Amino acid sequence: MIIISNEPAHADAISSEGSIERDIINILSLSQVEYRYDSVEQLKFELILRKEIINASNELYRSQFSFKVFREAMCNQDYFELTRQGGFLLKDKVKASDAIADIFINSDKYGTECATAMVIVYYKALLNIFPEDVFNEMFPSILLMNWHKIDKHLREIGITSDTNDFLPGDRRYFANPDVDPLIPEWQGENTIDLGNGLYYGHGIGIHTADTIIAELNKNRKDDSEKSAYLMDSVGRPNFKRLADIYYRNL
Repeated sequence: MIIISNEPAHADAISSEGSIERDIINILSLSQVEYRYDSVEQLKFELILRKEIINASNELYRSQFSFKVFREAMCNQDYFELTRQGGFLLKDKVKASDAIADIFINSDKYGTECATAMVIVYYKALLNIFPEDVFNEMFPSILLMNWHKIDKHLREIGITSDTNDFLPGDRRYFANPDVDPLIPEWQGENTIDLGNGLYYGHGIGIHTADTIIAELNKNRKDDSEKSAYLMDSVGRPNFKRLADIYYRNL
């Protein structure tokens, strides 16, 4: 159920520009959970950001951004310093907007594992929405390395919580509990829910849940009888806080 300014809102009364936005509204409206918003604008911002998360996922998938374990990670050192742990640290006097954009422009110069790729997707989605000066003010420094030292504006994406409602733009995780210990990079797959039953995972591509599970199952211990599975939890940014920043800077 959608609650706006303490009043129930019917799905048909909320305008939307595309099928993804309509799918999200329908899920929220039919849910037994109350999704509360201070204004219609706050809800519309979430719809826009979720759509841009999906757009950024597709853009990264189509790029030449490669999968690398941390010890083999690489980045364009005109914009980032490669840390000893395999993270990408924004260089001094480099604008965050230029650095994030470069990952998609010169994608062949970058490679890392799936969790860091998810963080990059969220940065790009925000860059697609926020004015450049606001984006750079929000992110004066950036360290891209899985869920470590995530900026305060995105910290919630590093924490998953159980839910009954799964929405396009959510971060989802496929766990592989019996992974072959010789290839720990297959212990799971961080993905973005693209809607329509599809998920984007860096290195594995865009597939259905069944296909991703099948790929993970190929990388289990020989005697394993436990299948990989999609966890009933999600990671989501704080859409309301981000919306407040956005509208405050219009």
